[in-house]
Amino acid sequence: MSTTEPPSIDVENLVKKYAGVTAVNEVTFSVAKGEIIGFLGPNGAGKSTTMRILTGFIPGTSGDARIRGIDVARHPEKVRRHIGYMPENNPLPDDMRVIEYLKLRGRLKEIPRRRLRARLDDVLEVCDLKRAARRIIGTLSKGYRQRVGIADSILAEPEVIIMDEPTIGLDPHQIVMIRDLIASLRGKMSILISSHILPEIEMTCDRVVIINGGRVVAANTPANLRREFIPETNYLAEVQGPPEGLAAALARAGINNVSVEADSANGEHDFFPVTFATNDEREIGERIADALLAGGRYRLRSLRRKEPTLEEVFMAATRRSWDVLMPDSGGKGMRRTTDPAPRRNSALAATN
Repeated sequence: MSTTEPPSIDVENLVKKYAGVTAVNEVTFSVAKGEIIGFLGPNGAGKSTTMRILTGFIPGTSGDARIRGIDVARHPEKVRRHIGYMPENNPLPDDMRVIEYLKLRGRLKEIPRRRLRARLDDVLEVCDLKRAARRIIGTLSKGYRQRVGIADSILAEPEVIIMDEPTIGLDPHQIVMIRDLIASLRGKMSILISSHILPEIEMTCDRVVIINGGRVVAANTPANLRREFIPETNYLAEVQGPPEGLAAALARAGINNVSVEADSANGEHDFFPVTFATNDEREIGERIADALLAGGRYRLRSLRRKEPTLEEVFMAATRRSWDVLMPDSGGKGMRRTTDPAPRRNSALAATN
């Protein structure tokens, strides 16, 4: 008889209330084995609260949260043996050397002494900390301190890693290093990562869960979220010809929403930028070029398709959720007019 392996993280209808305020409201999502999931939302959306519940630091009010099939509420100590956690403000001792701190953390994680030396060598190599191994943590830059935090989180080879804003305060070079490090763990560990640096999430993560007002408002691959929230395909072009006839020329190719930058359209003898959109997902560049060049009124210098960024998807998803979460008449809370959260099956259906 075959058995199905449980998700690395499984959250169902999770609720957390503080003094009557609902910080997490029926949140549902899952993370498969070896998957990297981006956990996104505005400040105060409930991301950090959800992560702290998953790590057993605080209890949920209701709902279920499981790590590798283990109920977090019933067995928090057992759960912690399966996870590595890196909080947003990682508390590191300023007076210890890097190697001393990691040795201490290895003993607290009950790594056998015969394995600890090899694991220390491995994480120092993976996190590029060998040259800093004997440095005092208090003298390290922010980037190196983040590396120490990640080294700590992967030291015991946990099945699940939860990272809350691991790239906060880092410069672009440090962000790339952390991104590459996280990507190198794909398939080996399941990772739930929260970050406000959306391009890094897009390049690193397999799927994205967006939370707003304590609720999941979107959950899917970045490509599928683009189709859901920004169905139009946008094009950018540089065109020479009479601006006033451009919309009609493109309409023949099924193009709508034509926008000409007025300050750049100085006349039909200058090339000027044009943006336009279509609901056709196919590559229609040739058709666009034919429509513009027909009749000889226009010349085309450049044409490219513009994919919506994850930031644009994020803004569209959160904006849609606020449209259905309107202030109540007394101004004391929020009332839900429709349910913005995807149902469990549809929200979790698309995985790479």
